[in-house]
Amino acid sequence: MSRLLIVDDEQEVRNFFAYLLRNKPIHLTVASNAAEANRLIQVGTYDAALLDLKLPDGTGLDILRLLKKVHPTCRVVLMTGYSTVKSALEAIRLGADDYIEKPFSDIDELERLIDSLLVPQPLGGHDDRLRIAKEAGLVIGTSHAMNELVSLAWKIARKNVTVLIEGETGCGKEVLARFLHLASMRRDEPFIEVNCGALTETLLESELFGHEKGSFTGALSLKRGLFEVASRGTLFLDEIGDATPSIQVKLLRVLETKSFLRVGGEHTLRTDARIIAASHVNLPHAVATGTFREDLLYRLDVVKLSIPPLRERRADIPLLARHLLDQNDGKNFSFSADALTLMHAYDWPGNIRELANVVKRALALADGDTFVLTSEYLPQALFPVAETAATYSDRSPSLPTVSSPVPQLDRELDTWKHMILTAWNQDGTVSLPEVLTHVKELERIVGEAFVKKALRETLGNRKKASEQLNISVRTLRYLLHEK
Repeated sequence: MSRLLIVDDEQEVRNFFAYLLRNKPIHLTVASNAAEANRLIQVGTYDAALLDLKLPDGTGLDILRLLKKVHPTCRVVLMTGYSTVKSALEAIRLGADDYIEKPFSDIDELERLIDSLLVPQPLGGHDDRLRIAKEAGLVIGTSHAMNELVSLAWKIARKNVTVLIEGETGCGKEVLARFLHLASMRRDEPFIEVNCGALTETLLESELFGHEKGSFTGALSLKRGLFEVASRGTLFLDEIGDATPSIQVKLLRVLETKSFLRVGGEHTLRTDARIIAASHVNLPHAVATGTFREDLLYRLDVVKLSIPPLRERRADIPLLARHLLDQNDGKNFSFSADALTLMHAYDWPGNIRELANVVKRALALADGDTFVLTSEYLPQALFPVAETAATYSDRSPSLPTVSSPVPQLDRELDTWKHMILTAWNQDGTVSLPEVLTHVKELERIVGEAFVKKALRETLGNRKKASEQLNISVRTLRYLLHEK
């Protein structure tokens, strides 16, 4: 028989659970305060516990800490009011499995939740999380911060709460938003993204709320807005920090009332879209400087997820590079150890987006069906930090440091120099045709090296590369051994 602990200071709540679970094979233990709960935890064992967040002599968080210490395998759910959802999320970070809001609106859902705590269900396990992450294009990797983030995102994905995603440009905010959508109960409904900083105020207003026919010049027909289209689905508001004050006011109204008007409309429309917002701007700072509404931030910041920048998860770079190669039809390609060393040492100010561009560039320059992408295929921006690659060798001893950005050319020049000087110092007969053949071979090697360097600098644009080298495209193709 399963053992369940209920901790709540309201007698009505304790009676409710006793009645709800009366016919289930559950040994129910109840406590009305933190002191009583702490005593019961020390003398008994429990498979699961439902803890009220606010108690007269303590908090559910304190009981959670003790439970996880004494009974690490006990599964815990926090019971909370809407105003204390943030504390419930802190409980999830401390190891709670879930939280539910009081008063309980769906008794069937509550009963299913209790059953899932006592009899683990196949859905929601670690394998499901990895499967949905892969579907969303999210590489979790080995970083502790990233694993903790995804664990929290997984637990709140099924909650109908607004989520604010923070992170530097290019760190994968849209991918995390898609993961939240796919892991939610709304996965079969639309996931729609709009960049609030990429559109003018008038166009953004029309996109979000729609417009009536004839409401402005060019409005030739009725247009449904994204709040209408995404109703029952997820609406991802990217770069929310760039929204104008007027748009911020209208967004606040939707978040507060779940209703809106089309541009030029007279009838109120309702939406059930789940809102996920993202910003690379520090929104509390924007509030302090007067460029973002404090009341809108309060409505958006129900759950905050902060994505670590790529420089704080360097160990994941090989995994991310492999993922990006596969995404760009580069399944037969791989990066060499020297290339990965440079990538490991670089700070990636553009984060994963910059890494994606580096991968695309390397593939554009590569030849053949199966190819190892060496450091020669990386952009010049990665080389200034090559000298400091040894700094990271302690963390990644399998990656050797790079002594030269063009090791192949260095070797060829050394070999050629040795051969010429040997011939020059040789007494007697010298085969000049053979020496001149080696000179021509060096000409070919040097020409090819300069062409590849120019192609790296022009992102593979052969016309620009040929102009940069003052040669024709035909000559460039010849130096690359192309017909």
